[in-house]
Amino acid sequence: MKNLVILIGRIASAPETRNSGNTSVTNFTLVTDRPRIVDGKTVKNEAGYTETIPEFHRITVFNGLGQTVAKHKAKGDMVEVQGRLHYSKWTDKEQVERYSVEIIAEEVLFL
Repeated sequence: MKNLVILIGRIASAPETRNSGNTSVTNFTLVTDRPRIVDGKTVKNEAGYTETIPEFHRITVFNGLGQTVAKHKAKGDMVEVQGRLHYSKWTDKEQVERYSVEIIAEEVLFL
């Protein structure tokens, strides 16, 4: 079995770091694009370029790697993120079950 994610995209929000005990946690949003498809065909605009739909991904990076990302990367920079999917489930104050998914980054390559 394997839980592996590889994304290449642009940083959509400036990386933010917080400390939790002895662990440093850095979070940012990565945006990737996918082609817009209608009736099984890729949609092209008037100029002949493929139309795309942005997808936003929550990225979490721990300790030194996260600090390096926060120090050297900014909104708009392109990176490759390699890591794993992490799912969370909790009950909010109104007793509604909530879910979230994030990518726990094990590598962040500066492109």
